[in-house]
Amino acid sequence: MTKTKITWIAGAVAAAGLAFATQAVHAQTARGNSADAPISYGADGMSRTPEGLSLRGRAELTQGGNRMRADTVTATTPNNQLTRVEATGNVYYVTPNETIRADHAIYTTANDTIVLTGDVILTQGKSVMTGSRLTYNVRTETAEMGGGRVQGVFYPQGAN
Repeated sequence: MTKTKITWIAGAVAAAGLAFATQAVHAQTARGNSADAPISYGADGMSRTPEGLSLRGRAELTQGGNRMRADTVTATTPNNQLTRVEATGNVYYVTPNETIRADHAIYTTANDTIVLTGDVILTQGKSVMTGSRLTYNVRTETAEMGGGRVQGVFYPQGAN
């Protein structure tokens, strides 16, 4: 499996997980978003169980300037504590600076890691990176793109 360290996206994937995890206050503060900001949601259908919440059809979560959209979003909340967020189908995560597109995403609060899989496309300005698996740890701020061939185009700051 090819693995490439990604430094130019530090924060992009973190924001995806951080938008839903109050434990990672430091990274959200650096991005200008408050972990205490309310999380708005919408979908064509919703169900609530003792284990969590499921949004179906044009599911969308918004917190501060960050937005996640997918066909389905499921939040696992045992004892009213968020432990996991899973998004499937046409996953888009948009921050003021980055856009991430994937087929599937799982954020786990226990290890502060978000894993995006499928046809992963990350853009930051004009720079683009593609691969099949992107893993980011919000605690250590490290990221890896792998799962096959990784391709991209990087434009240094100030490049036209």
